[in-house]
Formats: sequence, C-alpha cells, structure tokens
Amino acid sequence: MGGTTKALLNLSFTTTISSLRFSFFRLPLTNKPLYPLLSQPYSRVYLGYRPLCSTTTTNEVALQPIKHSILLERLRLRHLKESSNPTLAQKKVVNKGEDGDDEGVVVNKKGKEKAVASSFEELGLSEEVMGALGEMGIYEPTEIQSIGIPAVIEGKSVVLGSHTGSGKTLAYMLPIVQLLRRDEELDGMLMKPRRPRAVVLCPTRELCEQVFRVAKSISHHARFRSTMVSGGGRLRPQEDSLASPIDMIVGTPGRLLQHIEEGNMVYGDIRYLVLDEADTMFDRGFGPDIRKFLAPLKNRALKTGDEGFQTVLVTATMTKAVQKLVDEEFQGIEHLRTSTLHKKIANARHDFIKLSGSENKMEALLQVLEPSLAKGNRVMVFCNTLNSSRAVDHFLNETQISTVNYHGEVPAEQRVENLAKFKSNEGDCPTLVCTDLAARGLDLDVDHVIMFDFPKNSIDYLHRTGRTARMGAKGKVTSLIAKKDMLLATCIEEAIKKNESLESLSVDGIKRDNARSRITEQKDKRAKLVKVSNSKGKAKASTGKSSSITRTTIDSKKSPGVKFGKGPGKSKPKIAVKVSKKTGSSTGKRQVDSRSSSRPTSKLNVVGFRGRSSMSSKNTRVKSA
Repeated sequence: MGGTTKALLNLSFTTTISSLRFSFFRLPLTNKPLYPLLSQPYSRVYLGYRPLCSTTTTNEVALQPIKHSILLERLRLRHLKESSNPTLAQKKVVNKGEDGDDEGVVVNKKGKEKAVASSFEELGLSEEVMGALGEMGIYEPTEIQSIGIPAVIEGKSVVLGSHTGSGKTLAYMLPIVQLLRRDEELDGMLMKPRRPRAVVLCPTRELCEQVFRVAKSISHHARFRSTMVSGGGRLRPQEDSLASPIDMIVGTPGRLLQHIEEGNMVYGDIRYLVLDEADTMFDRGFGPDIRKFLAPLKNRALKTGDEGFQTVLVTATMTKAVQKLVDEEFQGIEHLRTSTLHKKIANARHDFIKLSGSENKMEALLQVLEPSLAKGNRVMVFCNTLNSSRAVDHFLNETQISTVNYHGEVPAEQRVENLAKFKSNEGDCPTLVCTDLAARGLDLDVDHVIMFDFPKNSIDYLHRTGRTARMGAKGKVTSLIAKKDMLLATCIEEAIKKNESLESLSVDGIKRDNARSRITEQKDKRAKLVKVSNSKGKAKASTGKSSSITRTTIDSKKSPGVKFGKGPGKSKPKIAVKVSKKTGSSTGKRQVDSRSSSRPTSKLNVVGFRGRSSMSSKNTRVKSA
C-alpha cells in the first residue's frame, strides 16, 4: 500500500511540473484499475526529470517516436483542412496587427490581394540600390514598397496609395534610380545640362527638401546626380545647378515652370514623372500648373518614334473627386492601395476629450500638454486658422512653454529654422504650434499630436495624425472636441473603434446624410399611414356594399318599379327609373320611388333633372311671348 501511495504522489508531482515545461502525454484509456498500470515496469516517463529507478531511463528513447507521430498527425490534419479550402491554402500566412488588420496583405483597386515581400531581394532591386538601403539601415520592405517597386520597375504608370509614414518615397525613388541606371547601360544615355530624365514634383518646399535628401542618400551608391528647384529660394544658385549635367530634378510646380519659361530646363529627355502628395496637387490649386507642365509631355508622346513617359502618383488619401480628376488626366493609370489606406494608424492611440461650453479650452490644452512635455515628448499642436495659432502660441509663451510657429505667414526660411529647432536633440524641445500646412509631407519624429481645433473633415484628420507613429513607431493623438465639432468627432471615433475607413467624412456630408435619412423615415411613415388608411377605407367600403345590397333586395320585393340587372359577373345593382309624361305640358316629370330617392345617387339625379326642367320652362315662356 505504501508503494502505491508513493507512486501516486510521484505521478501527480511529475504531471504538475511537466504541464509547465513539457508536453503532457495522457495515460491510455482502459477499464483496468490504476494500480496495475503504475506497477508495470514499462510505465510512462516524463522527460526532463530524474526517474525513480534506473529501469525507466531506457524508455526515454521510446517516447521520441510517439511524440514525432503526434506532430505528423497534426501536420496531416492541417494539410487536410487547407486542401479542403483552396483559398486558404493559396494565401500566405500573415501576422495580425493590433487592430486585427492583416499586415502581410495588400489590396489593389480591383480587390486582388498580394503578399508582402520579406526582403528587398525579392523585389528585383540591383546591388547598387541594395547597398544604399544597407547604408540607411533598411532591410525589410513595407506594404506599399512591396507592390510599388515591382510595378514601377515593370514600367507601369501607377497611383501608390498608403497611409502617411509608410515609406512611399522609397517606393518610387528606388525603382526610378534603377531604371535610370538601366537606361544608361542599354541606350547609352548620359547626364546632360538642363535635360533631366526624371522629375519629382512636390507641393511644398519642405517636402522637396525631404525627397531631395532621400535621393542624395541613394546617389552615393547608385551614382546619379540630382538637384532641387523649389519656391522660396534664390534663382541664381538654381540656374547654376541646372546648367550642370543632371539626372533628376526635385521641385515645386510653379518654380519649375518659371525655369522652363526662362530656358533653364528642357522637356526633351524626361522619361519618368512623379507627383508626390498627388491629392494635394489636384485639390489645393496646383491643377493648372500640373496641366501646363504635362501638356508638352503629352504632345511629345503623340509623335511617332517617341517612347512617352512613365507617371507615378503618390498619395496618403484619395477622395472620389480627386480620383476622378486623376483618371481623366492620366487615362489607363493603375491604382495600387494598401489595406491601411484611409484607416487609423495601428500604433497610434486616439483620445477624444469632449468639452462643455463652460470649460476653458486653453486650460484644457495646458492640462494635456504639460504631462506630455514632462515625459520629454515632441508635441505638435494643430489649429485651424492663423488667429487661433497665434492665440495658442501667445498663451503657451505666457505659461513659460517654449514654442515655434509653422503657418503660412511665417517666411519660408524661418519655417526651415523652426523645423530644425523642433528636430534638434539639444536642450529642451520646443512645442510646434502649426496649421494644416505642417500636416502633409513632413517627416517628423513626433510623439504626441494635439488638435486644439478639430479638423473640418476626416482627410485632414488623417494627415494630422500621420505626423506621429511613423514607420512602426508608437504615438498618441489627443483631440479637444468643442460642441460644434461633436457630430464629426463622434463619427470619426466610431469609425476608429470599428477600424472602418475614414474616407470622405465631413460635417456637411454627415448633415446631408442625416437629412436624407430623416426624409426617408418620414416618407416611410407616410407610406405606412396611407396604406393603413387605404385598408380601412376598403374595409368600410366592403361593409357598406354588403349592407346596401341587402337593403336593395328588400326594397325590390316590396316595389315592382325597381329592377336589378342580371349581367354576368355584375354584383352592383342597377336601378331602373320610371318616367311618366303628361300631355299638354312642356315639362317632363319623373316619378322616382321615395325609398330610392333617399339614396345619394338618386338625389344627384333629381337635382340634374330640375336644372333641365327649369331651362325648358324658360324656353316655353319665350316662345309663348
């Protein structure tokens, strides 16, 4: 008995410990008592622990085939499950993000899914370009890079759509640099003064500087020359840079057209055209300049023997109106989008602070800002108007919080200095108070975005939130919601919680949708009321007909002057009226049954006959006179 107790205690102890570290093998199911199983010399042994006797150590090797067979069985079951559903078998296993999105799947406009590449070698990049990526410390492509790089290398004109901070600049810059090197090897094309082969158009000077820095970092390995031509700078240095041999120009549309008019640049060799922030280009008044720049290129492409040019449009948002303009301007262009377009950034936390009318908005801003600054975070405060931005800047300076401004009234050179101060790691980082001018195209390392004024639409909200949580980093977004912004903020908050698209949400659109829903509800209510009233009217009419039929049948038995028509399929009785005429009188009087005259139809007939008789009596009087 003592041996049995020791064996049971040993079994319970070993099973408890083994469940924490190793896989647990169940005892075979049997009707035999437990004691013979424990007393057998070939009982199971749990690996990783010291056995009670030396005879059981030889069975450790025997357990390996059992474990191996169980793994094979699991693999076989998984294979059968996948083979039963071919769509699952063809899909690549991807990781799930924090919000449940598939991080390893990208979707194009037609709804087709493409797997994300695990390395840049799979995308067909050359060794020179790969060397540049290694120097920058980038080894794994993002979603937009996985679909954008192969499409551009194949020579397709595409629209690359992905959320801010997803690596769209490298998605077009890397393949274009490789295509420039390929053209040199195949066609013998060399750098020429004033004749670039690639042009990148950006809406702002800051974005031009950003793209130009990326091009410079790649050119150290790929050996090509680029220059920047943007507004806000002096013309003379730009003219000198254009006069030297160049491969690529990065610039703003207005300044580039100015150099073309002055003869500092020629269209002849342009093969690759990129529009960065294309939605801003077509939505913020750059449309005429873009069309003016495209017109000579399109005319040149119509000539025989010309190879034309390849177009790449890059955007973080794409409304339906802008997409229509793009499709009209660039016919046959292909849209490539990631699954995160128009959705919240997975690594950003979104907080909505709803304020009542009695609360001070400046004090609420201070309560949100001070704890973030105490942690050493870089903070951006967004305002809708210039006056609001100045008021916030003045209030924060009074509370001894250092700030820098970024809006349209700040000169371009001063904006560059303010951004340099904001990016600097020396000393205390100032708070950047800005308008939506800083919401697009700036690659900033921001920890916290505060919206002092809530934006007017969801597109601006997406661009503002895109300043933080870039390239996989974590960030925070806090919005101060006034009463007037409650409607749009509630819709955006619900869409973020459900991980739905924030495309084309605006105050006017929401009000319009609510008005339409109210109108449809009212129409439905009216239709129901009309249907109910019609059903009640039909019921009353049917009861009235049945009562009138029974009443007329009783009258027909008593008065011989009333007869019913017996036509086939006629249920409505017809009343025959007996007319009697007196000789020697000009008026014909009809004698109608008193019972039938009490009915409304007979009264109308009597009134009609009276009118005729009065007219005939007048005629007889005239004749007698």
